[in-house]
Amino acid sequence: IGVKESHQTTIFRIIAAILHLGNLEIQAERDGDACSVSSEDEHLNNFCGLLGVEHSQMQHWLCHRK
Repeated sequence: IGVKESHQTTIFRIIAAILHLGNLEIQAERDGDACSVSSEDEHLNNFCGLLGVEHSQMQHWLCHRK
């Protein structure tokens, strides 16, 4: 469809990251008032690797609003 190969790779990387984010397991804590994400979650590791974001920061901000 006329999309450059470099752009295709970027698009595929973003789509793969979104799919991994959808498979992330988030555990509820304190009767649903809080949550946590395991640092060993393979989908979180893949998501961070694909997008080049810090693992600890993503783990924190997935569970905090501010």
